Amino acid sequence: MRNIMIFAAILIGLGSFMAQMADKMTPASASATTTSKNIPVQTVAQGGRTLSISRDSRGHFATDGRIDGQRIAFMVDTGASVVALNEKSAARFGLRPSRGDYTAIVTTANGTIKAARARLAMIDLGGLIVRDVDAMVLPDEALSENLLGLSFLSKLKRFEYANGRLVLEQ
Repeated sequence: MRNIMIFAAILIGLGSFMAQMADKMTPASASATTTSKNIPVQTVAQGGRTLSISRDSRGHFATDGRIDGQRIAFMVDTGASVVALNEKSAARFGLRPSRGDYTAIVTTANGTIKAARARLAMIDLGGLIVRDVDAMVLPDEALSENLLGLSFLSKLKRFEYANGRLVLEQ
């Protein structure tokens, strides 16, 4: 039930964001986005790197990244303050907080839970490399998908929704 509530809160937040962005889109671009596949496209734009992510079948912006060389799936969440990892994913690259490390209070759709603070040396998302990223490790039952939050996104030059895709630029 907790996972369903967290997922519902994420969907509500993402839905609000998408509704605001849809208001800014032209009817032609809105219809063109429904057939796009979730294949990130990298380009070099004026000395920087750009990653373009389309919506997945659920309407979310999901992509793969790397932490310490280990592949990890993320859902981009502009409403999340920090990168949020579940315990199973965090353990794959050696981050295993002890029960005493769960001291941060996190408010979710399911209420308040405890999380462990962490700092990631580097996240590589399709060639966009961000170092020294704040993160939280949440119990697996509280977080079914890893979230790429503002502690990563705010270190980019820009991120925006354009032409049915989420565009990240470094």
